[in-house]
Amino acid sequence: MSRDLLADQTIEVLKHAGFMVSDKCDIRPRSFDIAARRGETLLLCKILLNLDGLTEETANEMRYLSEILGGTPLVIGEKTRDQPLEDNVIYMRYKITAINIQTFYDYFIEGIPPMVSASPGGLYVPINGAALKDARIENNMSLGSLAGIIGVSRRTISKYEEEGMHASIDTVLMLEDLLQIELAQPIDILNPSVLTGPKSELQNPSKVGGSIAHPLNNPLNNPITTPIHDSAENKSKSQSQPLSKIQNPAESAENEMLTYISTLGFDVKETAHAPFRAVSKDKNSVILTGVSKYNASTLKRAHLMSSISDVFETESVFLINGNSKVKSVQSTAFIEKKELVKMSGPEDLIETIEERKVDKK
Repeated sequence: MSRDLLADQTIEVLKHAGFMVSDKCDIRPRSFDIAARRGETLLLCKILLNLDGLTEETANEMRYLSEILGGTPLVIGEKTRDQPLEDNVIYMRYKITAINIQTFYDYFIEGIPPMVSASPGGLYVPINGAALKDARIENNMSLGSLAGIIGVSRRTISKYEEEGMHASIDTVLMLEDLLQIELAQPIDILNPSVLTGPKSELQNPSKVGGSIAHPLNNPLNNPITTPIHDSAENKSKSQSQPLSKIQNPAESAENEMLTYISTLGFDVKETAHAPFRAVSKDKNSVILTGVSKYNASTLKRAHLMSSISDVFETESVFLINGNSKVKSVQSTAFIEKKELVKMSGPEDLIETIEERKVDKK
C-alpha cells in the first residue's frame, strides 16, 4: 500500500464517521497530515507506512499542538520494522497512539475499541485489577493458590490487582476462564490513559513500543525549534530567553512581526514542522499565524491554513513582509507589516481578520 492510498482510506473513514476533514497537508515540513473534527473531538493525524519513521521532534510538536488546541494526536500506519501492525492492537510512539487502518475503522465506524497494547516484550492486555481481586476472594482463593494455577508469582497477581500491571493475552484468557469473569479492559484511542499507568511485567515502565515515553515537553523549548514569544504581561520573562535562536538577517523582519503580535497581548508559540509558522493565543482567540513575503507559495499555504483553521475552529492570518495583492484567501486574512504596526491591541487584529474574511465571502 502507498502512503497516499493509506491517507485516502483514513479520510474516507473519517468522513464516514461524521468528521469534518481538512485538506491533506502537502507542504513540507508537516508534523501532521490531516486534521479532523467531530463535535468536541479533534484529531491531528499523521500517516506513516512505517511507524519507525516518526521522529521524536515531530511527535513532540504533534503532542504540543494537540494540547494547546484541545485535540488528540494519532498515527495511522501499516507496519513497524518489517512486521505489519496487528488488528485490535495499539502501539505507542513517543506517547502517541499508533494503529492500523482496520483498528481505526473498527473504533470510529463500528464502535469497537482495541483491547491489546504492543510492548517490547510482546502483546499485553490491560486488566481490571479490582474485578480480579473481588473474583479471587469470592472463590476463596489466596494470592498464592491463584498464582500457582496460572503459573505466575504471588507478587505478579498482587500487581495485577493493586497496580494495574498489564498481563499477557494467554494469562488473561486463563484468568477469565478460571474465574468466569471478563477482565480485559478496552482501550480508548482518544484517551489511552490505561497505557500511561503501570505497564506489563516484562516492560520497562519508561518505554512503550520501543520509544522513550517522556513527559510532555514543549517542543518550542527544544533545540530543534524556536523559543516562545510571551504576551506583553510576561514580557519581562521573555526577555531572558535566547532570542538569538530565531534571529538572523533573512528572517529578522518576519520575526519582528511575530514579536509585535506578542506585544498586542498574544502568546506566540512558534512551530518547526506545522503548515503555519506559529499559534498566537490570548484568552479569547486562537490564531494560526503564517509569516512570509507575498508569493505563490504563500497563497498555497494560506489555502491549507484556511482548511485547517476551519477544522480547528480558530482564526487564520498571514502576516506579509511587504505588499500583498489580496486581502484574504478563503478564511485566512492577509495583513501587511505596515498595517500590523498600526494596531494597538488584540481586538484590532481580530477585527481586521474578521472584516477580511467577510469581505472575501
